[in-house]
Parts: sequence; C-alpha cells; structure tokens
Amino acid sequence: MIDCKADTETDIKEATDGGESPSMMEPMLISGSSKHRGALTDLAVELAAHSAGFRRSLPEGVLTALADLVRAMNCYYSNLIEGHDTHPIDIERALKNDYSENTEKRNLQLEAKAHIAVQQWIDEGGLHGRATSSEGICEIHRRFGELLPDDLLWIEDPDTGERIRFIPGELRKRHVKVGRHIPISPGALPRFLEQFERVYSGLGKSETIIAAAAAHHRLLWIHPFLDGNGRVARLMSYAMLLETLDTGGVWSIARGLARNVRSYKSHLAACDLPRRNDLDGRGNLSEEELASFTRFFLETCLDQVKFMEDLVQPDRLRNRILLWVEEEVRAGMLPPKAGNILEAILYRGELRRGDVADILGTGDRQARRVVSSLSERGVVVSTSSRAPLRLAFPAELASRWMPGLFPEKT
Repeated sequence: MIDCKADTETDIKEATDGGESPSMMEPMLISGSSKHRGALTDLAVELAAHSAGFRRSLPEGVLTALADLVRAMNCYYSNLIEGHDTHPIDIERALKNDYSENTEKRNLQLEAKAHIAVQQWIDEGGLHGRATSSEGICEIHRRFGELLPDDLLWIEDPDTGERIRFIPGELRKRHVKVGRHIPISPGALPRFLEQFERVYSGLGKSETIIAAAAAHHRLLWIHPFLDGNGRVARLMSYAMLLETLDTGGVWSIARGLARNVRSYKSHLAACDLPRRNDLDGRGNLSEEELASFTRFFLETCLDQVKFMEDLVQPDRLRNRILLWVEEEVRAGMLPPKAGNILEAILYRGELRRGDVADILGTGDRQARRVVSSLSERGVVVSTSSRAPLRLAFPAELASRWMPGLFPEKT
C-alpha cells in the first residue's frame, strides 16, 4: 500500500483523478510467447554468470574498495544524465566536507553526496526486498531529497515559469508533461504504484533480471514525483540488480546509460508508444519497443560487467598500481618498498599491521612510517589504528589505476 504523505503545495488541496486504469501501462512484463523471449533469457543467464564470476574473482578487501569507488562513479554518471556534471574528485572532496566556494558547485557537491548516501544505504541492505514497493520507492526519493540544499528542491514549470517546491518522498498532486509524454493524473498514482508493486515484487531471479528494464521504464512512465524520477528509477534498478545478482556493488549500469544517453532516452520515448498492431503484444503499450529496451538494458549491464572485469584483472591492476608507486618513490613522495605493502594487500585482500615490518624487512618504526605515508595518500585505509590495512581507490588516482572509469578532471 502507498505510504507516502500527501503533497503539501498550498495552492493544491486535492489531487485530481482522471480515472485511468492501471491496464494502461500493460504489458508490464515481456510475455512468454514473445519472439524476443528466448534471446532475452539467454542475455539474463549470461549476465548472471558474468556478474557472479566477477564478484568471486575479487578478494574481499579489493571488493570493498572497488564498491566505494563505483558508488562515486554511479553518482557521477546518474547526475550527468540529468545534466549535472560533478566530477568524482569533487564528489570525494564533498564526502570529506571540502566544498567549493561557488554556491552552484557546492550545491551540486551536496547533491552528489546525497546520492552516495542513498546508494550506501541500499548497499547496506536498507532497501532489501522493497526495491519495487511503493513505500521503498518513496523512501528512495525522501532520503535523497532530504539531503539536498533548498535551492535544488525547486523546479520551474516550463509553460508558466512558476516555481514549485517539491517535498521529498511525496507524490505529486499536479499534472505534468515530460517531453511528448503526459503521465497519469496525480490522483491515479496510488493505484498505479500498487499495481507496479504487485507485478514486480516477488518475481523469480531470472524473471526479475529480465523485468528490471520494464520496471525502469514503467516507473518513469508513471512519473510519481514532481522531480527526481530519473535518479529514483536508476537507484531502484541498481537495487534490483544488486539484490538479484548479488553484485557486491562493483559495477553499475549508470555508466553505460550515460555513455549511450541518446539511445537510452530514445528507447524510453519509444516505450511510451501505443501498441501498433496485433503482432505487437496484447497490452496498451508496445511490447516490441519494451523488448527492444530490455535488450539494450541487459546488453548495457553485460558490457559494464565485462568492462569492470577487464579493468581489475589482477595482473593488470597490480602493474598499474606498482608503476604509480615507482614514480612516486622516484619523486620522493613515497618511501622505498611502499609498493610491497600494496602488493601484499592486493594478494591477500587485507594486511595485518603486525605483518608489515616482515614484508618490508624493516623495524616497526620504519614500517609505521611507510604505512602512514600510504594512508596520507589515501591508498590504504583501516577502521582503527589496530585494524588490518585495506586498499582504497582514490578518485584522483582513478585515471592511473582504473583508466576509463570516468573522464579525467580538467
């Protein structure tokens, strides 16, 4: 059931209901009789196999470090799709409460920080089992919006120029238009979201993988909020795949969607089209276009898994990191043998502090000095002064350690 509070816009007392039936968004799943079903099933199986294999290949310590970096990457690309370009280096600074003096840039840093906070909540299981529920969708929106600066809570009506403040987590009470698409009336939102939850919750693993694309589009088609629907849909999709594929958060579709943003938006618009003829499914909307978007969505996911898999191949990652260390040692920025520690962490996943001196062949004092220098560069972290050392992937080093993950900061 819907758990969202009513919109509190003072000029709107009650959401108007056009009486639309949830059948308007059918088909919500690709039918078993669709000619595309076999190919989509094959893609889902291939995606599940690659995703599981990639995660199993990573030591736990590397997996944690990579998930932290991917969280910033996911935030960067999701916001980029919305036209907000906040580089991961600036996102990383925001996470350390280091903000730009420019108000607009500071607001975008706060927006990115909010996105990361919500994704971390998802990564830690906060949305488990609720990704497609009405309550879960509203909570994503609420958690994101509550962390935004006030300047980003206002939208402008493109037709009237009126500025409207949206309330985090609350369903819209206004009629809206998105490009050529006119979403359902605000009063119809509760029953459409109830049907959305009914269809997409509780599906089997393979069906959920295939249905992720349909759920992504249908949520955007419903357009439950005045603003933020794109980010909510991408976070919902991320949560669905995180849970179904047990991704560990080490890859994300957002990078692929942003790099193919024209195709992404073109597919979404095409999925708004009505059924063409008797060969185009049995629902109100085009099943052919929904199947095409599903193929694009799954292929994009698979491409991102393979990209990340290739990027962190142990030998290649090790060589890139050690080359960086050699350059830093020659420049006097790191002490000799610092690479031995990073190499050991890469191999083991984490390194007990008591083992550092033996690995370096030095005394404890020198070992502490080397660890301190690596910590200052942000490449090793630990939860306490006695906890094991783990690898970190600072955004400022991503162009060297993880080339191609996101553009270099200019």
